[in-house]
Amino acid sequence: MQSSASTVSRRLLGRLRDVMAGGGSAQDRLDRVVHLIAADMVAEVCSCYVMRAGEVLELFATEGLNKTAVHATRLRVGEGVVGDIAAHARPVALADAQSHPLFAYRPETGEELFHSLVGVPIIRGGRVIGVLVVQNKSQRQYTEEEVETLETVAMVLAELVSAGELIKREELAPVDGNALLPVRVEGVRLTAGVGIGVAVMHEPRVVVQKLVAEDPVAERTRLRDALARMRAHLDEMFEAQDLAFGGEHRDVLETYRMFAEDAGWIGRIGEAIQSGLTAEAAVQKVHEDTRVRMSQVSDPYLRERLHDLEDLANRLMSHLVHGFGAGTAASADLPDNVILVARSMGPTELLDYDRRRLRGIVLEEGSPTMHVAILARALDVPVVGRVPEALARIDAGDPIIVDGDNGQIFVRPSDDIQDAYAANMDARSARIASYAAMRDLPAITRCGQPVKLQLNAGLLVDLPHLEATGADGIGLYRTEMPFMARAQLPDVAAQTQLYSKILDAAEGKPVVFRTLDVGSDKLLPYWDSGEEDNPAMGWRSIRITLDRPAVMRQQLRALIAAAAGRELHVMFPMVAEVNELDRARALLDMELERRRGGGHELPARIRVGTMLEVPALAWQLPALLKRVDFISVGSNDLTQFLFAIDRGNPRISERYDTLSPAMLNFMRRLHKETHKAGVQLSVCGEMAGRPLEALALLGIGIRSLSMTASSIGPVKAMVRSLFLPALERYMECLYDLPDRSVREKLRNFAVDHGVVL
Repeated sequence: MQSSASTVSRRLLGRLRDVMAGGGSAQDRLDRVVHLIAADMVAEVCSCYVMRAGEVLELFATEGLNKTAVHATRLRVGEGVVGDIAAHARPVALADAQSHPLFAYRPETGEELFHSLVGVPIIRGGRVIGVLVVQNKSQRQYTEEEVETLETVAMVLAELVSAGELIKREELAPVDGNALLPVRVEGVRLTAGVGIGVAVMHEPRVVVQKLVAEDPVAERTRLRDALARMRAHLDEMFEAQDLAFGGEHRDVLETYRMFAEDAGWIGRIGEAIQSGLTAEAAVQKVHEDTRVRMSQVSDPYLRERLHDLEDLANRLMSHLVHGFGAGTAASADLPDNVILVARSMGPTELLDYDRRRLRGIVLEEGSPTMHVAILARALDVPVVGRVPEALARIDAGDPIIVDGDNGQIFVRPSDDIQDAYAANMDARSARIASYAAMRDLPAITRCGQPVKLQLNAGLLVDLPHLEATGADGIGLYRTEMPFMARAQLPDVAAQTQLYSKILDAAEGKPVVFRTLDVGSDKLLPYWDSGEEDNPAMGWRSIRITLDRPAVMRQQLRALIAAAAGRELHVMFPMVAEVNELDRARALLDMELERRRGGGHELPARIRVGTMLEVPALAWQLPALLKRVDFISVGSNDLTQFLFAIDRGNPRISERYDTLSPAMLNFMRRLHKETHKAGVQLSVCGEMAGRPLEALALLGIGIRSLSMTASSIGPVKAMVRSLFLPALERYMECLYDLPDRSVREKLRNFAVDHGVVL
């Protein structure tokens, strides 16, 4: 049956190829195409609807319906069966279409004579650009093979529809008034920083000229050869990155490399070749199908892997069409100040560009955990994502400002805006230079009080910041990054190697390893945690690793082995009850005994601590403080749980302030209890890395803060300008206020007392 269907598909595609290669206007060719499809599929009707501006489907060609309906019949996306196909980007086959609840009758078409209907979306670039429909008078049951044939035909039609001859491409572009006027567009901060440059359109899509093949065996050979060339090229590219990338960045690239070996992906391409497509057309068809399916998946990790797949598909098509990889165009003539503009990017696409010229990236899609964002962060390239219609609003060569700090871009900015940002960047450079000059100066207040400033880290590439910033150590090392970047759970040997590198790079400075903290918005590709109504308060963090103790034991085993002869700091996250800490500590003791029994060297000293993110733990301090050497406050989650706010909900994310009397009193009580028990208290959330919030924490009495590398300089400048006794006296009058926030009061204090913020 499959072989017969493939024969039919190849025969139809061969005829379509002749029509497409023939003369006449695009409309003439479309008319001949629908006639040919109707005849080949033994159908009374074949119609092609094309998407117009405003999400309207217009009947552009038909065989079997009234010709007067062409260019007169229109349906909104979601209206009728045809509109439903466009809305959901999926085929529909109905034996009795008129009984379907969505059926929309258009008397001018004369379609009341036809009962059965099968329709498929015409897709280009992951977007529906039309619908292809076949109808019969009888109540016909369309087979899966017929639907697949129609989908393959729709792919050929996509080339005709998207070529710009039927309708202008510009018609679907949003109207922003005069295209030459400055435009400010809001997006989402993916990587901080500011970049000024000119737009370079990242257009990795390879134009497939030949769609229909005559010899499937030859096409399979072409595919096999192209896959081999692509894999060899990837190996060369990744080897060239050894000096620039290590650890988790290597994991990102290796995860990408695994996609190139995926048997299911390659098998689907082979099936498409068997249906009559060329190898490159088969790659394109499989990718379009995958893209539509994955765009409807809610899991953010899976959706973000779509960018890697798109990168891979383009790279493979480039090898098939041109015989070389996709990076050649990217390395062609480029300006010295490149702002890349793309719908999305895979990780290797970024590596195709000369990083010395990159000033910023603008994406229509994206999230902070997508692979290209992780690599851009390592390269210190600002990225703004989720910029609506970026490709339509921006033209190649447009001057652009990428403001990664505030998640916005300026297209064709006015001279005033350019001057303001240029001045801002100059001031930023001057501040950075002043912070660098303070690198070797101690973080000590004007009254002689030392403050420990440490780094938050999660990548090996973060480790050089220890020396660059003069930080006292790493107060939070997020161990989950290697777990998130890999396609399977890293084994003990791989973890041991990574943790050893981290301790080696720290050169004796303390490193606090937080055990695996996944779940909620940090998903692992190989664990299915199921859907949760409130994942931030669900099965995550230590709740997962206590339920799967083998995972925690392997990680603890690796940490103990890596720290042999050295000091080991272990911190358990998301602890809500002392009992959870006891269970985690028991696993640590088991692994220590295991290593001791094997005659292996133990860590010189072990310090055990916990994150305090769940407010319930603060009411168990007497029992907790007997069991830990240190406590680190995760202010991000603590704020979320203390105020019962969803940080991802824009309606309330800014409703409550960390500089409220409620939060300050919570931190004040926590400091008093830990100080009395002789247990070190530190803060490692965003609150610690902002000079004004850090000022408040110092006023409470906290002397250990952990933050991102870029925050060390500003916070150290604040510390060295601060006279603590005056701040402590001033804060005594703030704790009992009914105010929503004391932010402005603290800011005024800083201005009045010459504190650098």
